[in-house]
Amino acid sequence: MHAGKKYTFFEFIVWTRRDIYRLTILAIIPTVLYHFCKFTFLSISWVPVALLGTAVSFIISFKNNASYSRLWEARQIYGGIINASRAFGVMVRDHLASKDKKADVQIIFHRHFAWLTALRFQLREPRAWENSNDPRNIEYARLYHVSEKTDKLEDSLSKYLSADELKYVLSKKNKATQLMALQSSHINKLATAGNLSDLQLQSLQNSITSFYDNQGKAERIKNFPYPRHFSSIATIMLNLFVFLVPYGLLNEFNKLGNGTLIEGYSIWLNIPFAILLTWVFNSLDIVGESSTNPFEGSANDVPITNISRTIEIDMRDMLDEADLPPVLTPENSILM
Repeated sequence: MHAGKKYTFFEFIVWTRRDIYRLTILAIIPTVLYHFCKFTFLSISWVPVALLGTAVSFIISFKNNASYSRLWEARQIYGGIINASRAFGVMVRDHLASKDKKADVQIIFHRHFAWLTALRFQLREPRAWENSNDPRNIEYARLYHVSEKTDKLEDSLSKYLSADELKYVLSKKNKATQLMALQSSHINKLATAGNLSDLQLQSLQNSITSFYDNQGKAERIKNFPYPRHFSSIATIMLNLFVFLVPYGLLNEFNKLGNGTLIEGYSIWLNIPFAILLTWVFNSLDIVGESSTNPFEGSANDVPITNISRTIEIDMRDMLDEADLPPVLTPENSILM
């Protein structure tokens, strides 16, 4: 996610410059034909265009609200994972502290780090409806690094798992799910051996249930896109509005100069004002679109890599480890 103060106006211009080129061409063509070729029939009434603009503004607002809701829900999910992880770590450490089970505590902690790693790798996997392949996003992505798209899952998991567990987990389709299943199995074996009371076992199993719950919520957002019919109609109506705006403003700007020094030239104001108006609507739409998939690895995503690292640091600190992993810092104001 963008961790700076704000996006600058220049960044927005660069980000949307391909759209600006298209909007400029759409504004120039009818203006030139109207002025030089006298194709006055190209001018249409501004009233229906304005009514269409009202409808477009409503549907874009609806889309942006839904996109923000998806983004905020994703952040709440990872907020829940943070809290549950800290509570889980404290319980594991304290429940087994008097049993001389330091090795088991470390294994459980490391397996939890592996779960966080597997989950973030799964959430970064591309989907057909995501926007990571959009030229504007590909260009902006050069400013930061998404580790899940360059690192190998096997290498990342090998830091936390034994060779046998690593081989087992890599053979599974949903690796995060199976890692949490290993946690449950390990905890139940400790309880069977008398190292955990029934109440302690229940509290730890409740934590595992919480992790599964949050994982399922994150997977739901990842695997269920913003409904395609809503997205499609918003795009169709926006493109229609963008196309019609220059034609609806032709007569308005042509009359603007009547009886003044700019009579006959005021028509050229149609170009900048049509570009400005359509750019505002177009930019609002792509801002919403850039937030609708909060795990794809864009500059507006939930920083799940950073959150996972924070959890790992906090839990390692519980064990009084001295060699803690470094805190991830933003690259060009982008935190992943």
